Amino acid sequence: MKAAAMEEPLIAGSSGGAAEKNGGEEEGLVVTEIKKQLYLAGPLVVGMLLQNVVQMISVMFVGHLGELALSSASMATSFAGVTGFSLLAGMASSLDTLCGQAFGAKQHHMLGVYKQRAMLVLALVSVPIAAVWAFTGEILLVVGQDPEIAAGAGSYIRWMIPTLFVYGPLQCHVRFLQTQSAVVPVMLSAGATAANHVLVCWLLVHRLGLGAKGAALANAVSFLTNLSVLAIYELQKAS
Repeated sequence: MKAAAMEEPLIAGSSGGAAEKNGGEEEGLVVTEIKKQLYLAGPLVVGMLLQNVVQMISVMFVGHLGELALSSASMATSFAGVTGFSLLAGMASSLDTLCGQAFGAKQHHMLGVYKQRAMLVLALVSVPIAAVWAFTGEILLVVGQDPEIAAGAGSYIRWMIPTLFVYGPLQCHVRFLQTQSAVVPVMLSAGATAANHVLVCWLLVHRLGLGAKGAALANAVSFLTNLSVLAIYELQKAS
């Protein structure tokens, strides 16, 4: 009897068969979790990249207008990204926490409240940013930039000011949907916008003859299209 007792496992369920079964279940849970993460992260990454492609396409169209126009547009795009778009995107990311907590707590009515408040705050912040953009040419001259490039960049970024007031609400809508795991609509709308942006740039730059100004204005048109698609999607889901 003592020998039999010595051979019994000290912890119940630690036999080889049970261990293999538990290991198989854990492996299945890991695979399931990886699939869920890829389903969320994949469209999220693609959507973000497609949003950035819009401004890249505008600069590519400007590149066919000459080296000076390309240098000016590149300078203006970099300045706009640092002083405006990055700031608004960072502020909008607070919705990841606020809307995520509200959605997890099933306080669904607060999702819209947080989004509307964020849109108002970003609109107010966009006003001083627009003032800075209006004097970008002078700012670049002060820091020693070439006068011709500074003048071109100042003109380009002034035509991007409407984009500033569309970009903020767009980021709020994107975060609003992402916290509810609705990442596929964000990716599809960004993809459709990027594809449509080529046509918008061609119409404004070449067809209407606006040149670099048309490429800058095309950003606002395409971001507004993206925002409208997401807003319509949200209204349909809410109804």
